[in-house]
Amino acid sequence: MYDLDLLEHTDAVNELLARYGVKFGIYKNKTFKEQLFPFDAIPRVIGKKEFEYLERGLKQRVLALNLFLKDIYSDKKIVKDKVIPEEFIFISSGYLAECEGVMPVKGIYSHISGIDLVQGKDKNWYILEDNLRVPSGASYPMIARELCRRSSPMTFENVHLEDNRNYAQLLRKTMDYVNVGGHTVILTPGRYNAAYFEHSYLAEKTGAHLVNGSELQVKDDILYYVNSNGGLERVGAVYRRISDEYLDPMNFNPESLIGIPHIYDVFRKGNVAIINAPGNGVADDKGIYYFVPKMIKYYLGEEPVLQNAPTYLPFYREDMEYVLEHFDDLVLKDVAEAGGYGVVFGNSLSDEEKKRFIECLKNEPRRFIAQEVIDFLDIDILEDNSAVPRKADLRAFVLMADEPMVWKSGLTRFSRNPDSFIVNSSQGGGFKDTWVLSQ
Repeated sequence: MYDLDLLEHTDAVNELLARYGVKFGIYKNKTFKEQLFPFDAIPRVIGKKEFEYLERGLKQRVLALNLFLKDIYSDKKIVKDKVIPEEFIFISSGYLAECEGVMPVKGIYSHISGIDLVQGKDKNWYILEDNLRVPSGASYPMIARELCRRSSPMTFENVHLEDNRNYAQLLRKTMDYVNVGGHTVILTPGRYNAAYFEHSYLAEKTGAHLVNGSELQVKDDILYYVNSNGGLERVGAVYRRISDEYLDPMNFNPESLIGIPHIYDVFRKGNVAIINAPGNGVADDKGIYYFVPKMIKYYLGEEPVLQNAPTYLPFYREDMEYVLEHFDDLVLKDVAEAGGYGVVFGNSLSDEEKKRFIECLKNEPRRFIAQEVIDFLDIDILEDNSAVPRKADLRAFVLMADEPMVWKSGLTRFSRNPDSFIVNSSQGGGFKDTWVLSQ
């Protein structure tokens, strides 16, 4: 499916990625470290029919998640009907009381959803995680495909392949659909953010202004962009790449230096669209993930097309009993963590560590979920000029305008450690292109 010419250009593509500044940053222990995101030229290949199946399941899931967010910040029918326990909503770190009764422009909460999947050795696909706050990663396969085409044009003349360069058009369509009149801007916290390359790249590709908080201001319940001459120009949509708590110091974290005072008041009055909407975090809480199949049945009256990984909630007594009995066979995740942090494989703990963890689990059952370890389907990567199998996941991107649109590509991340299931870039993983066949 791929040829040797492309593989021979791996080093050249990585050199070009470095030249273009395709990096990610990690701020940890008060130190910012920026590093390259290693690219592997062997693509992940997904057949046309298989992707159509994924597309159906992804659209269904994102529709249900949007309906859940609309419900949970208004009537809360899913709680009243006892589908989801009330405490799972209100103690979620992603739930924002400030969002109660606030309807986003055109009722869309998650305009850009990053849904993480893995394919098991049984060939079935499983959803691992929903990312509805500020999902990142689309820019990496976009620019990698562009540079691969430049380095090895013959490769792409012989493959019937969906063109992934339309992500910017899908994103622009999403932005324009909710824009209430005025400029569209991409709000970045600055170059020390882990995904700053993506912010600038997507601004270039969509034609949106790349701005920081100091370049936006609120006046008379309208949001304005301060142009180079000091004049004010109205903003109709903000694709924000900063977390909820830092978005508006007057409504959320008062210590935020990167937000815009009163932007949330403008949003509340319907005078600007914020992409993604504040408060989405309640829907991608790892504890809420357990209930998404139930949401699909509740809101859509359908059976889920795509399944969750088998998951247990220690919050429930019977699930706690199962987790304690099968502890060594499970992976446990702290619902407040992300990026591969807070993930513990039961069989990796010493007796003393296991004892301490179980004590914590019993004291804070809402804090954790437990999952069966999915035996990922290995995919090949290049290592020392040889193909070797490694674990990999897929982040699929679903964009919402008048209907959900699934990008016919995605970010495939892989572990460079042969013994690890953790593929996150922050944990030393790499990425590769995802080829979706067109016939």
